[in-house]
Amino acid sequence: MDAISSAVALLKKHLSVEKVDSSLIEVPRDHALGDLAYPCFIHAKELKKAPQVIAKEGVEHITKAKSLSRTPFSKITAVGPYINFFVDSGKLAATLLSTIIKSSNPKSKALYGKGMIKRKVMVEYASPNTNKPLHLGHVRNISLGHSVSKLLDFQGMKVIQVNINNDRGVHICKSMLAYQKWGKNAQPDIKTDHFVGKFYVLFSDHAKDNPAFEEEAQDLLRKWEAGDKETIKVWKLMNAWAYNGFEETYAKLGVAFDKYYYESEIYKEGKKIVMDGLKKKIFYKNKDGAVVADIPGLDTKVLLRSDGTSVYITQDLYLATLKAKESRLDSSIYVVANEQNYHFQVLFKLLKILEYSWADKCHHLSYGMVYLPHGKMKSREGTVVDADDIIENMKDLARVEIRKRYHDLTEAEVDQRAMIIGLGALKFYLLKIDPNRDMHFNPEESISFEGETGPYVQYAHARICSVIRKWKEHAGKNAKLPLSADAALLREKQEETVTKLLSQFPDITKEAAELYRPSVLCRYLLDLSQAFNEFYHTCPVVAAHTEELRDARLLLCEAVRIVLHRGLYLLGIEAPEEM
Repeated sequence: MDAISSAVALLKKHLSVEKVDSSLIEVPRDHALGDLAYPCFIHAKELKKAPQVIAKEGVEHITKAKSLSRTPFSKITAVGPYINFFVDSGKLAATLLSTIIKSSNPKSKALYGKGMIKRKVMVEYASPNTNKPLHLGHVRNISLGHSVSKLLDFQGMKVIQVNINNDRGVHICKSMLAYQKWGKNAQPDIKTDHFVGKFYVLFSDHAKDNPAFEEEAQDLLRKWEAGDKETIKVWKLMNAWAYNGFEETYAKLGVAFDKYYYESEIYKEGKKIVMDGLKKKIFYKNKDGAVVADIPGLDTKVLLRSDGTSVYITQDLYLATLKAKESRLDSSIYVVANEQNYHFQVLFKLLKILEYSWADKCHHLSYGMVYLPHGKMKSREGTVVDADDIIENMKDLARVEIRKRYHDLTEAEVDQRAMIIGLGALKFYLLKIDPNRDMHFNPEESISFEGETGPYVQYAHARICSVIRKWKEHAGKNAKLPLSADAALLREKQEETVTKLLSQFPDITKEAAELYRPSVLCRYLLDLSQAFNEFYHTCPVVAAHTEELRDARLLLCEAVRIVLHRGLYLLGIEAPEEM
């Protein structure tokens, strides 16, 4: 049992309260006050006692019951309203390392840190338009949605990953019109989604000098909605190209979806919900005949135009009901950029106005924009950084770094490592920033093997693999890591720091999942990697003074490797054995 879980177990047993919230446990800035601290303010009303009295009596009960012997704590004290826990790293390591290493066994049913929350969650992300390829902003969206899905799954939840394809509308028709005018029935000679995107840019270039093209695109949309055969044929052809290209990019990023939704199949269905709301006098018609809703605290929102056509939020109303009907969800998460904050505020309030019982289960995971040195990306001007281009760029930068360090690798080996490191650098850089913040992407900074980067964490994992290989060379290639050792020997300051960090992994992953913030896990993996590197440079492993100490340090190394590997996996990043 890790330190926090042990502290919670003691508090539950000896405080005589209904609930002990593990998220309230703090790490004191002043280490003289202990390694963990629990505030008793929250129980003052329930127990009708002052917090400092609760803390003092709680420590007295624990001491009197002699409960410390079965915990990783050397002592527990009361300081004002806080109960402070002092971790005995030797005792902690004795149980913790064994738990972590046993959990790495493929036959183990209990992965270290895995939760047991039985909920069904849907995570919607990616959501591309089919008139252009995916870009860097999509990569942040996809990295965030994929990692959050993994974190929720690690908490024991059933996670359904879905993707809504925005495959209709005037923006789609602009690419179609350009292809009809200037494509001359050409077949893709580049990646298929890039081929489609080329015509979107081409349309924008021509429309600058000929505004009439905008009206032609609107006419094409009307033909599409009327089911014109030639228009539908071009639409299907170009959408197929877009989807094929998207799937190639998803594969590069290691992402797959459980279900796809298509705007073209649902955009009309929301009208029924709106008309039903009109009949019930939840909505009303304004002077020009449009159906509108008054949104408390926000504004008046048009739901159907005066000509009866739907707006974007109309289809989202239907999609929300469709998700709830098909999957009976405990939570529905929308991963969408903060440009749509108002849209989702309106959507969720509309769902409540319509009295859907599950309306409170919808959550908008809003994230900030990705900026480049020259400013915001603009697809219509062709200045966007395509996802495929940034992936190749990161791979090229990684290749340069690998060649600097290793001169004897084959081109195939360099290429394989470059993809793992390049993608790891890209994803980690995008995930380490809190989702709600805008960010500037710096490829050169992200690829560094030093500093707060993905390659730094990957390198720590590879270094441990190297330590274990070195030990096997000394002990014999068939040698296996010891399954047990005297972990109480791990008394050096650096060893204690690593052990305490390892014990925090379950709570870190739980916090990252609850907050939908992989950045919490990124910060932890950086801290663990740094602590391991300090241990590695201070405490000899293979050349330890005694075999017993060597075995204990090998176990510590292996436990760190397992946690780094699992942590990177939860970020959607591969953990290489060699860099």
